[in-house]
Amino acid sequence: MKKKMKTTHKAAIAGLATLAGLGVVGALPAANAADTGPGDSETAITGPALAQASAAALAETGQGRVTETEVGDEESYYEVEVTFDDGTEVDVQLDRAFQVVLVPKGGAEG
Repeated sequence: MKKKMKTTHKAAIAGLATLAGLGVVGALPAANAADTGPGDSETAITGPALAQASAAALAETGQGRVTETEVGDEESYYEVEVTFDDGTEVDVQLDRAFQVVLVPKGGAEG
């Protein structure tokens, strides 16, 4: 007998499907694994929030791939690092509702 899939799992799958359509799925493993070292307290965004934050950041930049994420950033609730094809990076800051609150000057252009 199959167990019923929880609503949160369905939302996560739907979010990943959306990101697949945006061409971001390959970036998710790197985005989910925070670059942490000794004394580093960064926490990566996970689950459905990762899908929403990634989609919001890429909608803002219009290009690139998500390469790192952080929840509870000092500048905003979520931070999503987007890396462009030329290697430049921009950190997109989001509030709890996944609304963009800050992109560094020139950030969206790479």
